[in-house]
Amino acid sequence: MGERIKTRRKELGLTLRELAERSELSAPFISQAERDLTTPSLVSLLALSEALEVELGYFMYIPEATQIVHRAAKPKVIAIDSPVTYHDLSSNLENRRLDVMYMRIPAGHVFPAGHWNGEAVYYLLKGELHVTVGQTKALLKEGDSMHFDSRLLHCGRNLSSEEALLLFVGTPSEFVAKKRK
Repeated sequence: MGERIKTRRKELGLTLRELAERSELSAPFISQAERDLTTPSLVSLLALSEALEVELGYFMYIPEATQIVHRAAKPKVIAIDSPVTYHDLSSNLENRRLDVMYMRIPAGHVFPAGHWNGEAVYYLLKGELHVTVGQTKALLKEGDSMHFDSRLLHCGRNLSSEEALLLFVGTPSEFVAKKRK
């Protein structure tokens, strides 16, 4: 519900303070509602629906993604200029918050170091991958995994002579963010 309030407020170009004035609710309360830290009462939702110029049902609507099943015979490859092949396993959920990818990493490939505000999970399906996260260095082998705060500078290297296969799960969704720009 919070994401829908925030999205509609931004569609209308309203600040928290402006929405607070329109709805006669406090800006801190609306901020907490947008972050799902509190659940507005029916009276508050009525005030928000009027201020945001939407029906009350707008807040209750749960969008259904049209593609939640991915078939192996029709992989959804992400077009990126990279020797790594990225298969998008995520659906097209509205306001998607995470990416799930299957990555084919060629022998010798080195990822540039990077960081972002979110989390990441690596699960190595095949091969080896040397990974550095902050001060932690690890050699991942088949079946090994990592879960880390992606604000830490991190990188990976396939120093072997064989392709590595990696399952990646990360937040926030980089692909949804890019579509919004």
